[in-house]
Amino acid sequence: MSALLADLYEFTMLQSYLEQNMTKTAVFEFFVRKLPPNRNFLVAAGLEEVLDFLENMTFLEEELDYLSGIFPAFVIDYLQGFRFDGEVHAMAEGTIFFQNEPILRITAPLPQAQLVESRIMNLLHFETLIASKAARSVLTAPDRRLVDFGLRRAHGAEAGLLAARASYLAGFSGTATVLAGMKFGIPIFGTMAHSFVEAHEDEMDAFRNFARSHPGSTLLLDTFDTELAAEKVVALAREGWKIGGVRLDSGDLAMHAGKVRSILDAGGLRDTVIFASGNLDEYAVNRLLDCPIDGFGIGTALVTSEDHPMLDCAYKLQEYDGRPCRKRSEGKATWPGTKQVFRLRDSRGKLEKDVISLECDDLEGERLVGPVMHEGKRLHPRTPIARLRERTMQNYASLPESLRKIDAENAHPVEISQLIHDLSKRADRREIHPLS
Repeated sequence: MSALLADLYEFTMLQSYLEQNMTKTAVFEFFVRKLPPNRNFLVAAGLEEVLDFLENMTFLEEELDYLSGIFPAFVIDYLQGFRFDGEVHAMAEGTIFFQNEPILRITAPLPQAQLVESRIMNLLHFETLIASKAARSVLTAPDRRLVDFGLRRAHGAEAGLLAARASYLAGFSGTATVLAGMKFGIPIFGTMAHSFVEAHEDEMDAFRNFARSHPGSTLLLDTFDTELAAEKVVALAREGWKIGGVRLDSGDLAMHAGKVRSILDAGGLRDTVIFASGNLDEYAVNRLLDCPIDGFGIGTALVTSEDHPMLDCAYKLQEYDGRPCRKRSEGKATWPGTKQVFRLRDSRGKLEKDVISLECDDLEGERLVGPVMHEGKRLHPRTPIARLRERTMQNYASLPESLRKIDAENAHPVEISQLIHDLSKRADRREIHPLS
């Protein structure tokens, strides 16, 4: 991805930093200020893409040519040999987190740390948003197959791909997006479209031809008459064709699922699964749990996070040249210093509370933010997506029942340590009384 995927002000600030020789070490942190309504937690995602971006970030000749019409030669010279050589600390992907908790920290020369701001936010925000949305369906229907169907309505190709990754990381069974299968190693699933049936003069011929090409596949029932189509599937099976499943995509899914299940069972197809799709989200899935539906395809509501399509996230300067930095803007104040999140659990291993303190603190609890990049190089190879998914599922197991609900807001205790409060007061005194 182009290094120009940035906001203009990152380049204008870079010019001023270079002019003033402000190139000492800065610490920036990415966090979410508050959780959206009906989100009891968030799932950290997108770190692998951030590390890829930082490790490979360079400026191409045509990009430098473009910038040379905007910025002086010394800026172009700086960018000519640009390489990110800073440090990155982060929460592992799949970690559950809460408001104000830094999930990523950049420690690097100020111009570098500032320049990468927008792309880092772009990646972490989107994948975390989608993973957190997907988690709600996974917790609602942990024993059902959940498949990402969202590419066609995603906000661009990259969004579709990263939504497939984020939803699988969050516990989905797979995706319909083929490139996501190749790129990330995600299982891919597919059925058939209504157009395949419509292209045939007879629905039975359509089913037979598809079963011939793809034994054990899933047939779409609702192009014309759903229950009549189910009877045709039974007749097809009696001809000797192997049918793995059927899909319902419209109408009263609960009613049709019950009728189709009865038809299949009466025809001896008790092992043939029923898969449902059609503008579903976690609430619709929850309503259909008592129906004989074995899996769900979830698209638009997932890839757009339809109910809450953004997170109130930020990437803020916390320290420069050893000096704590604190934004005091009304409603957007930040806590200064290089921070760590300490997680405490109860005797059953369930989340009890988190404490945000300074990295130098020695509080009890699990430290959630750890080193992942040194001098611009990954400390570990890219983690397989299946391993990330396992980690996420382990995180779900630590959720108390109150945080697993999709229809109620329950606050997890997140405390700010006394060390940070004291540091904030010292920082405020310097900012308000700079001559004292």
